[in-house]
Amino acid sequence: MNKFSLRPLPYAYNALEPYIDALTMEIHHDRHHQAYVDNLNKALEKYPEFYEKSLEEILSNLDAIPADIRQAVINNAGGVYNHDFFWSIMSPDHNQEPSGALLDAIVKTFGSVEEFKAQFAQAAAARFGSGWAWLVKDAEGNLKIMSTANQDSPISDGYKLIIGLDVWEHAYYLNYQNKRPAYIENWWKLVNWKQAEENFAN
Repeated sequence: MNKFSLRPLPYAYNALEPYIDALTMEIHHDRHHQAYVDNLNKALEKYPEFYEKSLEEILSNLDAIPADIRQAVINNAGGVYNHDFFWSIMSPDHNQEPSGALLDAIVKTFGSVEEFKAQFAQAAAARFGSGWAWLVKDAEGNLKIMSTANQDSPISDGYKLIIGLDVWEHAYYLNYQNKRPAYIENWWKLVNWKQAEENFAN
C-alpha cells in the first residue's frame, strides 16, 4: 500500500524571489502542502484501495468516492494536486512569454495576451475568500478562464489545466499582506510558459 507523499519543490525556496519570498515558499510547501497530503492519507484510511489510484483518477471521478469522505477528499486531494500543479507552472527563469500554439489560442480566444492577462487577473482578484484562478482547456480544445473556491479543481469537471494561480492568503500574505492585485501582477513574471505550452499540447 503506497500512501500519498509530498513531492519536493522543483527549485530552491528562494528561486522565485523577489516576487515570492523564500519563507513564504517554505511555509507554503513544507507546512500547508504537507498538511493536505497528511489529511488526504488520513481520509483514505477507511478505504485503502484509493491509495492505488492517482490524484487525477480520484479527482476526475468524485462520484466513486464514498460519501462519508468525499468532501475531505475534494479538499485534500485537490489541495495536493493543485499545489503540485502550482509549483510546476512557476519557474526561476523569470519573464517568460507565451509562444507557439498556446499563444495562437490565447489571441484567438481573448484578442490579445494583454486582454487575457487582464481577464485572468480580474478572475483571481474577484475570487472571494480562498481559491484559485485557472486557464483551462475544455474537451473541444477551447480555452477558458475560471476560478474555483477552496481546493476545488477544474479537472473534476473535465477540464485540462494550463496555468493556475493560488490566491489563498497563505500564498502571498508575508510579502503582500492584503494587496492581492500586486501579488497577481508580479506572478506573471514567474509563469512557466514552456510548461503551459506542454500542458496545452497534451
